[in-house]
Amino acid sequence: MKVDFHVHLEEGPYSSSWLQQTAASLASALTGDTPGSRAWMDGLVKKIKERVQEGPYSTSWLDLYRERAKQRGIRVVGVVEHGYRFVECRSLYERHLHGSSDQLGRKQRLWLDQVCCERLGDFTRFLDAQRMRWEEDGISLRVGIELDFFQGEEQALSQVTAAYDWDFCMGAVHFVEGMAVHLPETREYISRMPLENLYSRYFDLVELAAGSGLFDLIAHPDGVKACGYRPEEASLLSSYQRVARSLKRYQVATEVNTSGHRHAPFQEMSPSYRLLEILAQHGVAITPSSGAIYPDQVGNSHEEAYKALKRAGFSSIAVFEQRKQQLFQLV
Repeated sequence: MKVDFHVHLEEGPYSSSWLQQTAASLASALTGDTPGSRAWMDGLVKKIKERVQEGPYSTSWLDLYRERAKQRGIRVVGVVEHGYRFVECRSLYERHLHGSSDQLGRKQRLWLDQVCCERLGDFTRFLDAQRMRWEEDGISLRVGIELDFFQGEEQALSQVTAAYDWDFCMGAVHFVEGMAVHLPETREYISRMPLENLYSRYFDLVELAAGSGLFDLIAHPDGVKACGYRPEEASLLSSYQRVARSLKRYQVATEVNTSGHRHAPFQEMSPSYRLLEILAQHGVAITPSSGAIYPDQVGNSHEEAYKALKRAGFSSIAVFEQRKQQLFQLV
């Protein structure tokens, strides 16, 4: 069974790149006029205007994801949004992001201002209303949340996980010692840091997230490499082992996320193949995901991911509904 348990409907900031990729997604659904003609462009501009005015929680936008999943034979799709997208979670990020008046602080505060603009209720109500539409196409729509783990904020995080009847709650680590490791704006600062310390602290937080009791699965388990730097992987094997042991001990799953293929310099899935092997050796449950942030990315590189799972030693994939895990044979 093909599944994709990590799909986003939107991710800022709202840049020219965002506009270009959104336009490309909308253009794929235009019919009637000759592509590249004046009439075609007029139709595309109207679609873009509607998209910006309606926001990401509109039937016409979500339908593009459904059509893509249908084309690729995906039977279950898990839609999530990052916690930092929601105004209800803003204070959590303000407490933990380095936000002083220096250059790094200004960059991170600006980023938060740009991306934190939605409300949890709008997200959940919209997707709940769409489930039947997806079922009619033979696709199960599952609703989740991707929350950043901050040590000491377990109570605040639990308020979000308890606020809605989620199908799954996904834990993630995007921030280490107040720095957003996934943002291009922080790379110059990370380049001056001892990488061993950065990676060690990152995996510490992944372990703590696994043991917190808050999450059903952990996103992109070696996602710190999104910073663009990584020490020799041999030096990370002990960290890989302890993360795998923690996930297994607390019965928390993880994912094989193919979105890394879109990003330099590593252009590899998360986890790396070596970590994937270690997770399989420890019997950690895993689910395939694309990390999509646009409709055309749903199911990207899934064939490669399934092959990697089999080669690494996995025999099943995990699927979530109402926060319960079910395993299906990997075929």
